[in-house]
Amino acid sequence: MIIYGINPVLEALRAGRVKELRVGDRADDRLKQLLVVAAERGVPVRRVHADALERDSRRGVHQGVVADVERPDDYSLDEIVRGASAAPLVVVLDGIEDPHNLGAILRTADAAGVDGVVIQSRRAAARDGVAAKASAGAAAHVKIAEVVNIARAAEELTETGVWTVGLAGEGPESYDAVDFTLPTAVVLGAEGAGLRRLVRERCDRLASIPMRGHVGSLNVSVAAGIVLFEAVRQRKQCRGGS
Repeated sequence: MIIYGINPVLEALRAGRVKELRVGDRADDRLKQLLVVAAERGVPVRRVHADALERDSRRGVHQGVVADVERPDDYSLDEIVRGASAAPLVVVLDGIEDPHNLGAILRTADAAGVDGVVIQSRRAAARDGVAAKASAGAAAHVKIAEVVNIARAAEELTETGVWTVGLAGEGPESYDAVDFTLPTAVVLGAEGAGLRRLVRERCDRLASIPMRGHVGSLNVSVAAGIVLFEAVRQRKQCRGGS
């Protein structure tokens, strides 16, 4: 699995997942810091020509560094739910195929303290390359469960006592009317298509983000941020603002 960019590689180093670094002739302070961490972790470093970095990153914004990393640990739904230190907060992604959106959602999920993200093993964006770069390193830390069937995963979450809240434009209630202090899984569909019918039917409730302007919807990663930080706000308030 290949990732690139200063932040994604640095976080993968800190997580102990990097097997080898390949760096170009960039010599600024950020790259020097990364090389110090690599030396501390005993990670081998190879100096390569810029063309090799361009090839390995598929012409992505590599910032002078590419890394071979171990694939992240695989988690089950049960492990994510049982591993939560408080009421579980989970994100379920239904057909998110844009790696930029996946990376941005992982970044937001990490910032919001989400317990895990559920993605489909097929018809989903890859977690390396572009997604890892867009996550700014969060992909190295967020627990991810890959499942065959998202609709079935929603059912399993409900069976474990987690409320599944699907975000949809036609949702009858506003997202901020949902009680996110309960064990909750926020289910997000792809832009344009939204939640697939079977997934929508498996959700315990549907909620929407009211739109006040001229456009009818938000980027899915933006929508994820709005809803997840509403959950953070409610949970903080429930704890007395601590």
